[in-house]
Amino acid sequence: MRRSAAVFCGATVVLAGTLTAVPANASASHSTNTVQAAAAKVTWKKCATADYPTLQCASVRVPLNYAKPSGKKITLALSRVPHTAKKYQGPLLVNPGGPGGSGLTLAGFVASSLPKKVAAQYDVIGFDPRGVGKSTPALDCKPGYFNPVRPDSVPSTSAIEKANLKRAQSFAKACGSKYKDVLPYINTISAVKDLDSIRKALGAKKINYFGYSYGTYLGAVYAKLYPERVRRLVLDSIVDPTGVWYEDNLDQDYAFDKRHKALMAWIAKHNSTYKLGTDPAKIEAKWYAMRAELAKKPVGGRVKVGASELEDTFTPGGYYNGYWPFLAKAFAAYVGDKNADPLVEAYQNFAAVDASGDNGYSIYTSVQCRDASWPRDWKKWTKDNWAVYKKAPFMTWNNAWYNAPCAFWPTKSLKPVNVANSKLPPVLLFQATDDAATPYQGGVTLHKLLKKSSLVVEQGGGNHGITLSGNTCLDKYLATYLDKGKVPRGSGKVDAVCKKLPDPKPQAAQQNSAQSTLSTAPGAAATGGDTLHGILGFRG
Repeated sequence: MRRSAAVFCGATVVLAGTLTAVPANASASHSTNTVQAAAAKVTWKKCATADYPTLQCASVRVPLNYAKPSGKKITLALSRVPHTAKKYQGPLLVNPGGPGGSGLTLAGFVASSLPKKVAAQYDVIGFDPRGVGKSTPALDCKPGYFNPVRPDSVPSTSAIEKANLKRAQSFAKACGSKYKDVLPYINTISAVKDLDSIRKALGAKKINYFGYSYGTYLGAVYAKLYPERVRRLVLDSIVDPTGVWYEDNLDQDYAFDKRHKALMAWIAKHNSTYKLGTDPAKIEAKWYAMRAELAKKPVGGRVKVGASELEDTFTPGGYYNGYWPFLAKAFAAYVGDKNADPLVEAYQNFAAVDASGDNGYSIYTSVQCRDASWPRDWKKWTKDNWAVYKKAPFMTWNNAWYNAPCAFWPTKSLKPVNVANSKLPPVLLFQATDDAATPYQGGVTLHKLLKKSSLVVEQGGGNHGITLSGNTCLDKYLATYLDKGKVPRGSGKVDAVCKKLPDPKPQAAQQNSAQSTLSTAPGAAATGGDTLHGILGFRG
């Protein structure tokens, strides 16, 4: 269900030969001619897009199983926006999270969103992790797994529960049958080793790394395994590394319910536009009444929306409040005008899963189910999720079924990595207090575990992925760190605090289509977050 509206159009290119050294020493300064001469040894080819005209592509081959480096190889797709300044600070690897998110477009976005002076000092490197997107093989365990209409997520009857269990079991079985030889090597530790293979291929002694969401865990694990190879490390919207992954998902349910209530309050504030009332609790009751109607009778023609699809449609609103006007418009049209067309359109734009989404979900499950132990007794899931549902009904069971294949996964589980680390240079962390996908405690926990880290908090912010989204306060700390290596140092548990951006205005709902917010060119949106959140997608 990870859906990304940003499409990467460039072709992946397999390198003609072994990637040779590119200067990447910390604070190294080279003449332009020297740097270009060294870089020319790497076979990058143009794969420009309209938004990112300097983007280049390449690929590297790495072992499927690092314990057998001379065995079967797989391919990782790379992208690059090359540095242009005389002062060259090495490669900056960027990751959008997931697990299962493609990072090829993110390189272009980051390079164009950072101050030109800062971006010019780095080769900004995007990559598709193993199994993802243009890397090969790209996994797709069961195409069409999320095709509507799915069973109601809330297992109010044994028949509904059995139907959902059958789906989850079938997905796990399909993955095990289709990718038996690959699944044991789709996990965070293998992905971390891929990062180091990319480092070697780039000829860099150290890397700079910038990760969002799951990308924060990927970065923290890399730093644990290879602390001497980390130069600068930026982690935005932080996974709690002590809860991977079963406990983290339960924690998400409470946070998403709170964020859904924030949407209801926003709608109440703008009653003059949406005509749904001024009492958030009563508006929320109307939302659940809508859900109950769709559970009985899905709406739509060729594409239908039932109760589970409705939850899928509104879940992105928990990631990014820029979607609120479109969700509110669809909600109001259904309740006030008995018009389901905007709701179906919103589902198609925000939640419908295409082939890319099928691939992303296949990697999401493959990584999370392999990374850590999940309960294998479904009674445990039932007990825990009903307990959470009583307090936080919005996404609890939807999230449970999203992760349910892990109860039946065909590979054995690894142990989570203890990412506690005192061997790193200064690290910069960003976290919003009301983030639903990676709740605030994750940032606090990682701040304690990484001894030289600094935590910058967006107070009252609820978006997931907060840098390069229009908050100049946050972006100033990011730019200063990447430019000079300086981090803020506070006297308390938090090192710096930034105010959140204003919530969106209903006027955005007057645009013709929700798709417009997903395809906005960088810098065109008032908050600057539309493009980023289209790239980051949902569920990761």
